[in-house]
Amino acid sequence: MAAPALYDLLASLPDPRSRHGRRHPLPALMGLLTLGLLLGCKSLEAIAQLGRDYGPALAHALGFRRKTPSKSTLSRFARRLDPQAVENALSCWIGGRLAAAAVAAPGGATAARDPAAPGRRPTAADVTSLDGKTLRGSREGELPGQHLVAAYAPHAEAVLAQIKVDAKTNEHKAALQLLGILPLAGKVVIGDALFCQRDVAARIVDGGGAYLFTVKGNQPGLETDIAAGFAFEAAARQVAAAFSPGAAAAAARAECANGGQGARPRGEAPPADDDAADVAAEMAGVGAGL
Repeated sequence: MAAPALYDLLASLPDPRSRHGRRHPLPALMGLLTLGLLLGCKSLEAIAQLGRDYGPALAHALGFRRKTPSKSTLSRFARRLDPQAVENALSCWIGGRLAAAAVAAPGGATAARDPAAPGRRPTAADVTSLDGKTLRGSREGELPGQHLVAAYAPHAEAVLAQIKVDAKTNEHKAALQLLGILPLAGKVVIGDALFCQRDVAARIVDGGGAYLFTVKGNQPGLETDIAAGFAFEAAARQVAAAFSPGAAAAAARAECANGGQGARPRGEAPPADDDAADVAAEMAGVGAGL
């Protein structure tokens, strides 16, 4: 099944404008905004200038009946859009592309049908990263910047979904909302210490996934338990290596290679050869008889 086109998904958004006086089709406006962002335009003025630079050819290709709109028209339209509806459309587009890529990969059809199949090893496509960031340039005077918590697919370099939060301290609750709308079966969710919470971990496990979170000093008890567990594992491996049959066999082989006399301290001269001593005595007797 082919992934849905981004243009079609954006065209299905609810139109926030009144039915009277619509000069430009909704798909054309969304297409121009998307194209401008993909080409690196950082303002509505730059996107409007893009439409004027390419002229009627671009306008007709995007679906405009006449010329492309001005900055003020784009601004009024963008302010009326429902951000969550746009996020849902983008998430649907990314999800469709990831599913199509998984099916196209060798053995991907089986993995796509049952991503949590027993014995299946996780791949890069199974990793989802949780992170919160403040939008650059969104702060205005005393007003704080817009803070978002996003679910990111590292292998595809794409944001699967994101939710706006009031402050950084609310990232925990936003993560729970994201996990409620994301497919978790067969996925490995990673994140920093802020997401290392029992309810977040439980939500992932209940959804059929696994998690890997950083633990820091904000949870001293858990950090101490993990450090003690790793220390116990290291000590157990050392004891097993010292008393394993393989270690004893290696010591026996080393002793045999040394003539059965064990290790000789450094600097100690080898013991005198008995045969050499007897020969020396006989030679001494011959010399005396002459």
